[in-house]
Amino acid sequence: MAILILVGGIFAAGLIARGEAAGADARAYWAGVRLWLSGGDPYHPTGPFLPYVYAPWMLPLFAPWALLPWDVAWFVWRGAAILLLLWTIHWAYQRRPLPTALIVLVLAFPMAANLDTGNITLFLTFALWGAQFTGPRLAGLLWGLATWMKWAPAVLWVILAPRARAWGVVWLGVSALLSLATLPLTIVQLQALFGFGSRPIRLDYLVLLWAAVPWLWIHPHPLWWLSPREWPRVAASLRAGTASWARRFRTDPDLAAQSAREAVRQRVRAFLGLGTGRA
Repeated sequence: MAILILVGGIFAAGLIARGEAAGADARAYWAGVRLWLSGGDPYHPTGPFLPYVYAPWMLPLFAPWALLPWDVAWFVWRGAAILLLLWTIHWAYQRRPLPTALIVLVLAFPMAANLDTGNITLFLTFALWGAQFTGPRLAGLLWGLATWMKWAPAVLWVILAPRARAWGVVWLGVSALLSLATLPLTIVQLQALFGFGSRPIRLDYLVLLWAAVPWLWIHPHPLWWLSPREWPRVAASLRAGTASWARRFRTDPDLAAQSAREAVRQRVRAFLGLGTGRA
């Protein structure tokens, strides 16, 4: 609790000190939608706004929020981010207090940076957090949208449930088709995205690691393969499997190759939750 109180106090002091200077990224989404609705170009805004840099077909997703006056919209955006962050910390703290506090301490800077700028990365983190408690279709949709928006969430594909991984690939494909359907605006988006020149290392993206906490907390031994005690067992299993396949290969190479292909296919299907009879 002392760690969380210290981090929370620093967060509060920083947010108060920043005042009106905060919210640059959220303001870009807000202004981009308003420019788009008025027939303007959200990727080349006029005025003190950063350009909107996400897929053109995602603009309507921001519209209900962007129609609010800026002061109200920023209050809603930051207020929702703070409440969701507190709720996820509460959930994790109830299960593993000290590890939760230490992870919050390690991720304090990226969390604070996202709260300051209003970058959507924090909301994508919450979406990936929630994807672990929903059905496979919705989980895949949340991961697909987050990945098409930022690409950094792609590495968290492995923490989804097996069937959700398959749906994630489907929704990622749908996102790609939507971007193709909105050409040439997608080309303008890519030009705006890569037109910033050199950028500093985006440490604020590390906040996405917070989305892995439910997976770590729910599984009894999620990182068992990192434990040196397990390495001899893993090595023995690999040696036994390799020796068995080598014997089959010497006896019947074609059958051994077919068996290896079938084993790989079964592992891929199991990883994607295919053939389980569940939607």
